[in-house]
Amino acid sequence: MSQRGPLGPLGERRVERRIERRLRLHELPLLIGLILLWMMLWREISPMSFLSGLVLAIVMTRVFYLPPVELAGRFNVWYALRYLGFFFAQLTIASFQVAWLAVKPGPPPVSSVIAVRLRTRSDFIITVTGITISLIPGSLVAEVDRFGSTLYLHVLNTPTQKQLTQMRRDVLHIERMLILAIGSRPEAEAIR
Repeated sequence: MSQRGPLGPLGERRVERRIERRLRLHELPLLIGLILLWMMLWREISPMSFLSGLVLAIVMTRVFYLPPVELAGRFNVWYALRYLGFFFAQLTIASFQVAWLAVKPGPPPVSSVIAVRLRTRSDFIITVTGITISLIPGSLVAEVDRFGSTLYLHVLNTPTQKQLTQMRRDVLHIERMLILAIGSRPEAEAIR
């Protein structure tokens, strides 16, 4: 006779179904995003493009399984706006700086690869921080050490230690704003 848990075989199946429903509920934003992407690719909003996108999204999420991304479940509008403001300001400034470097006479600018150790352990915040840095001209994420929470960045125009230090500060500032905007409460409390 096999040993079952305290719930018994019927109770265990109910718990398994409840867990499976929760996992499927967490996939809903991914499914919606994939459907919208499909409709944008076809440049058509119609019932047929929606249904074909839905079928494709379900097949893709079943064939190419990704582990669920754990979100903190909180959102701070003030820090989200500060993050967006900082990002757009840096995007504008860096665009002009890189454009000037492209046309400026003289030797090519000095580039560096630096490591920036982040304070977060959240895969989501590490990813968004890396994407933000890569979208700002003049910097690019070369590698991510997920377990060490470290981003390795290729940075353009860093002839002195001052520019390298400033880049590290900018990365940590972006991470801080993201933690305060969408991070977990313990992480937000730790960096305040």
